[in-house]
Amino acid sequence: MLDLTRIRAISLDLDDTLWPIWPCIERAEKVLHEWLALNAPRCAELFASAEALREIRTHMNTQRPDLQHDLSALRRESIRLALTRAGEDPQLAEAAFDIFFTERQKVTFYEDVLPALDFLAARFPLVSLSNGNADLHRVGLGRYFRAAVNARAFGVPKPDARIFHAAAAAAGVEAHEVLHLGDDVLLDVLAARNAGMQAGWINRSESLWPAVGEPPALECVSLTEVCTLFRD
Repeated sequence: MLDLTRIRAISLDLDDTLWPIWPCIERAEKVLHEWLALNAPRCAELFASAEALREIRTHMNTQRPDLQHDLSALRRESIRLALTRAGEDPQLAEAAFDIFFTERQKVTFYEDVLPALDFLAARFPLVSLSNGNADLHRVGLGRYFRAAVNARAFGVPKPDARIFHAAAAAAGVEAHEVLHLGDDVLLDVLAARNAGMQAGWINRSESLWPAVGEPPALECVSLTEVCTLFRD
């Protein structure tokens, strides 16, 4: 069962926990394609092919396993490979990635997020814990969080227990004193529990718990429900 008396800090996943990620990615890829059409048209043609893009991503995943924890580097090098294959200047990859990355930060929060963060940040140190490449300050949430821990900077991604322990350390507490909240069953809920934390499943889609271990004591469709646990 959830032990509220032990909780001294909260860590939160970002993508699909605080905002839906795929609308951001789809919009960023569209803006990237428009930029390539003006600056590297042969590459834009290549990017228009779903089959070619799948092959490039498969190639990068196979050839650069060292980048699996760094989605920014993986995206940048995928763009560089596409430019090279299209006979365009590979040095355009930096500018092209910047276009993508800027658009990727334009997130739309779920309606419950800002009120919930106001409430929780007044009571606990909050730490973000993500495998993604969102920038808390650029998306507009930096004021709520004591620290941001991500796979790119730390060097290993969730579900590795070490990144959860790093989040606890950033909050100034022990792992068993942290409640981790996230949408992913494996990367958030089970991984946090394996790292010694308590965990809550933010199940916005109201999915069924898969057959991968005991379901968490805390399952919510929004962060509003989490806040009710801590109201006087």
